Amino acid sequence: MPLTSSIDRHIEWIDENENHGRCSSSPVVPVPCVPPSRRRRRSHHAGPRRARTRRYTFNVTMATVTRLCATKSIPTVNGQFPGPRLVVREGDRLVVNVHNNINNNVTFHWHGVRQIRSAWADGPSFITQCPIRPGQSYTYRFQIIGQRGTLWWHAHFSWLRATLYGPSSSSRRAASATRSPSPTERCLSCSWFNADPEAVIKQALQTGGGPNVSDAYTFNGLPGPTYNCSATDVFKLRVKPGRTYMLRLINAALNNELFFAVTNHTLTVVQADASYVKPFTATTVVISPGQTMDVLLTAAATPPSSPAFAMAIAPYTNTVGTFDNTTATAVLEYAPQRAAALRGIPVPALPMYNDTGAVTNFSANFRSLASAAYPARVPRTVDRKFFFAVGLGTDPCHGRPNGTTCQGPNGTVRFAASMNNVSFVMPRTTSLLQAHYQRRYAGVLKADFPAAPAKPFNYTGPPPNVTFVSHGTRVVPLAFNATVEVVLQDTSILGAESHPLHLHGYDFFVVGRGFGNYDASKDPAKYNLVDPVQRNTISVPTAGWVAIRFVADNPGVWIMHCHFDVHLSWGLSMAWLVNDGPLPNQKLPPPPSDIPKC
Repeated sequence: MPLTSSIDRHIEWIDENENHGRCSSSPVVPVPCVPPSRRRRRSHHAGPRRARTRRYTFNVTMATVTRLCATKSIPTVNGQFPGPRLVVREGDRLVVNVHNNINNNVTFHWHGVRQIRSAWADGPSFITQCPIRPGQSYTYRFQIIGQRGTLWWHAHFSWLRATLYGPSSSSRRAASATRSPSPTERCLSCSWFNADPEAVIKQALQTGGGPNVSDAYTFNGLPGPTYNCSATDVFKLRVKPGRTYMLRLINAALNNELFFAVTNHTLTVVQADASYVKPFTATTVVISPGQTMDVLLTAAATPPSSPAFAMAIAPYTNTVGTFDNTTATAVLEYAPQRAAALRGIPVPALPMYNDTGAVTNFSANFRSLASAAYPARVPRTVDRKFFFAVGLGTDPCHGRPNGTTCQGPNGTVRFAASMNNVSFVMPRTTSLLQAHYQRRYAGVLKADFPAAPAKPFNYTGPPPNVTFVSHGTRVVPLAFNATVEVVLQDTSILGAESHPLHLHGYDFFVVGRGFGNYDASKDPAKYNLVDPVQRNTISVPTAGWVAIRFVADNPGVWIMHCHFDVHLSWGLSMAWLVNDGPLPNQKLPPPPSDIPKC
């Protein structure tokens, strides 16, 4: 089949089958794709579906959950773990009423949503809002504009997203001809801590060392039979022979990139971060924290002799520190048969945990559709160029608050993280967006984040003699509609490793990537400006670099940060301050009346 015909067929299937299934709260979502011969055609008189307002209530409460032989109380939304799924169509408005009934501050981020002129609803604590205090409420109001596919939401305060997270999906606005059967929908994947994640990061920040790692990975909150006391805590996906299912993959893990595969099945990747891609096949996918990916899985036409196959996730990392090197499994089960036992099911052969080659080969497949219906509007010219050195560093021991120690590298320093040697400091008396709206910058932020490292060095070579970072709340101001290029360069200061960078408020095009140090005189000639993938989260390659471009057409203050929560806690983030445009619809609106106070 010609490539264009294959793409059209996949996109038609996706558009006609999104959101028809019964909803549950998870990150691998199977939706049967109905072949053309079984579709019911839409009436020629049917007009486009009108946008609607969808209302949800989030009651943040503690709930008791038992995993891995232990029972504990965890923060949840509406008592569900994972949390409820939000279902929308393009153009819909969401109104989410959040009531905080736990003893922690909390905020919620709607990951991947552009938040066009609704920056007050973006959610990162102290960036676009002050936290919702215990006993208080806040209503998030925003619209889904020009986005379809898998998105998700999670808490954006400290490490609360370990249990406060859930999926969301957006489909096209036009009415659909298809009303497919309603299978149970599920999703993947997070990390599980037997300890309280808030206690884990609190201890790490006190000691200056690395945090304790997670105890398991989970499919839909279920670890599977590879872990103790988990023989019945298994996610099962039942499929019918010959049918095609769409799996919505979400990596909600706190600190780990993950490999994913299904034994004896091939996956077709069709979307990434709620943007269509040219379909390609893979037996193993890799997905970074914060990323979403939609893949098609076709069940065998003839029921296999074995009724069940394992789905598995395991980490990818090059860290020099400790990490959760375990494997979680779930079950793909062919109806109408039932698997008699789960422990004997073969697990798919996943790459080694440090197989950067496998990650590189997989990542090279991503291309935007770049079609007439779904064009790739890549900025061809650039107004502002930036070079950000990304990685870990250290803080000295002297001058630390009482009760803190130095258990970082060699036991003489504390772990830190930075961009261009600036470790980001969150404000505490106001949010950056509030300060920007009121033009009250003094004592809150400085608009002088460096466009490049003050002292260039061999970023992927031997580490420099001094690894200390600076600290500050420093942002980059941008004119409205400025075209921006950012080269994100990994560093080997404390060991090279990949960093999943997430940009709030924007999608961007990944125009280039490579290994070693970026060469400004040679590498731009290799950029893909025709059909680069469009994403909101991208991993900076281990000991390498990635180049992204975007148009600053959304006024507000937008954080860009590593989606490893430990690195975010250590300061690996910065913020873009995008100024208003000249027209009324290009300006930041006033804050809502119920915006939380610090």
